Amino acid sequence: MPKIFSNDQIQLIHSDCLTHLKTMPDNCVDLVLTDPPYFQVKKNAWDNQWPDIESFLAWLDEVLVEFWRVLKPAGSLYLFCGSKLAADTEILIRNRFEVINHIVWAKPSGPWLGTHKESLRSFFPSTERIIFAGHYNAEGFAKGSTGYATKCQELKAQVFEPLINYFKQARESLGVSAKEINEATGTQMCSHWFSSSQWKLPTEKQYQQLQALFASKAGELSKSHSDLVDEYQSLSDSYQFLVKQYDDLKQQYQNLRRPFSVNKEVPYTDVWNYAPVQYYPGKHPCEKPQELLRHIIQTSSRPGQVVLDAFMGSGSTGKACVELGRKFIGIELEEESYNKVVETLL
Repeated sequence: MPKIFSNDQIQLIHSDCLTHLKTMPDNCVDLVLTDPPYFQVKKNAWDNQWPDIESFLAWLDEVLVEFWRVLKPAGSLYLFCGSKLAADTEILIRNRFEVINHIVWAKPSGPWLGTHKESLRSFFPSTERIIFAGHYNAEGFAKGSTGYATKCQELKAQVFEPLINYFKQARESLGVSAKEINEATGTQMCSHWFSSSQWKLPTEKQYQQLQALFASKAGELSKSHSDLVDEYQSLSDSYQFLVKQYDDLKQQYQNLRRPFSVNKEVPYTDVWNYAPVQYYPGKHPCEKPQELLRHIIQTSSRPGQVVLDAFMGSGSTGKACVELGRKFIGIELEEESYNKVVETLL
């Protein structure tokens, strides 16, 4: 039986990852953020337990099958790997998931700084890789779950049909050309205002310009400025009420999509620069920097969602989850490391 410690936010399991993953229910995790062995990169026994690369990759593929099963359809996978087997690892993941990015973690410092360069026979590896993936057709799942596409078409007709018909009939009856409309309003919006592809209400000024154009074609200005303002306000109020329904539907859809949120304050390209964790007494040999882990968690999960690290190590991912208000499931086989995380997190 595995040793398990837990509270409302954290569950820590001392077990072989495959053994425990097979006991977890389907679709129970929102984000898999994990750092499996890289195969013969470290001297530790856990990184040298396979006789050859083929055996290691076969084991990793079995782990990926379980990740695919426990990950929710709109969930994300971030899997660390060394540069040497990055291509092999990405191919394995691509067989199970949709690979979204192959991220290069470029570390600004490391042992290569003290290497005798002239004696090298290949380029010194100064990066690690992170494969970012999701389920195939996750967008389709989100749309299907809300009936998003169908409802959007229905709402689109409700929201825009009165306005489209109003302008369309006026334009056709007066023989107004698209060029005249664009020149009168100083825009290129004709195709949006006079067809079912319209998604933007004209401004009050543009509305008055259109009405003035129609009136000039009809030979008289049939409405006063105040009448036009009142008419526009009435249309605008109706439009905003109907658009609110669309916005509510859109939010339902967004909540079912794979989370992804970046900005100019965090890395938004596929090359990341984070300094590795400096040595300290008791440091795990594969500990990842907190800033990097927080970036992934904030980018690809929402508060309250479940994050899984099946190779917990020092528990860095768990610490970041606690800080950011996510639930955490951590699995660790090495007893000493597991006990340290229990003392730290619980």
